[in-house]
Amino acid sequence: MKKSVVLLLVLVLAFSAFGLVGCGSEEEPEATETETEVEEEAVELPAGVQAIADTGKLRVGVKADVPNFGLQDAATGEFEGMEIDLAYALAERMGLSAEDVSFEAVTAKTRGPLLDNGQLDVVIATFTIKPERLEQWNFSDPYYQDEVGLLVKKDSGIQALADLDGKVIGVAQGATSKDAVQVEADKAGITVSFLEFATYPEINAALESGRVDAFSVDKSILSGYVTEDSVILEDGFSPQDYGIASKLGTDELRDFINEMLAEMEESGEMDELLEKWGLN
Repeated sequence: MKKSVVLLLVLVLAFSAFGLVGCGSEEEPEATETETEVEEEAVELPAGVQAIADTGKLRVGVKADVPNFGLQDAATGEFEGMEIDLAYALAERMGLSAEDVSFEAVTAKTRGPLLDNGQLDVVIATFTIKPERLEQWNFSDPYYQDEVGLLVKKDSGIQALADLDGKVIGVAQGATSKDAVQVEADKAGITVSFLEFATYPEINAALESGRVDAFSVDKSILSGYVTEDSVILEDGFSPQDYGIASKLGTDELRDFINEMLAEMEESGEMDELLEKWGLN
């Protein structure tokens, strides 16, 4: 009788152990399936892009003095603008966060060299795509188009480019504005001279003080410097396509950026960005 009870207990325990092992083996495929889902969700970046992501930082050259595109708050040091948001969008697609974006204020004169010496990964700074520049840096597809314009004082009597005959025009160092204005001046048969400045605020200050008779750069940039005493002339020339620049040879990065821009256009995200900053 005791032997039968003992035997029965052994059988029950053995069956229970088998059941537990069976349950454990059934859960394993579930864990494997979850791991597979995670792997499928992970975005595989091109090697040239992954190399940047692996550093944990996206180093971006931006303007600090262009309202609506790239403007740095003097008190906080924070940057804001359409091109700042583009940098955040690029970082996100690399698997980085907004906190991982390192901004460097650049000018038309400094942005190229900072790319060349490896201090920046990309430049998003109202950088116009020009044939000669394509020989020096990689450029993405255009994300914004503008044209060169002229800002003058309302009481100057200047109403068109032709009225600038014999006048002085302020332009930024290293910008294409000077060449664009000179071409139009030659077509109009007028003579103009130029003063070059490092920053846009300096040009605007020169206009206010009378050192220059006009401030020339892309119209969208000029719009950030209009006051109740100044006006942008209707004349516009030399269409300007802005692109995101990177060092020559970074083709994978350029292609990755182009894919991002195309997706933003298709989804309407780009239109929302332009509307947010009053650029559409």
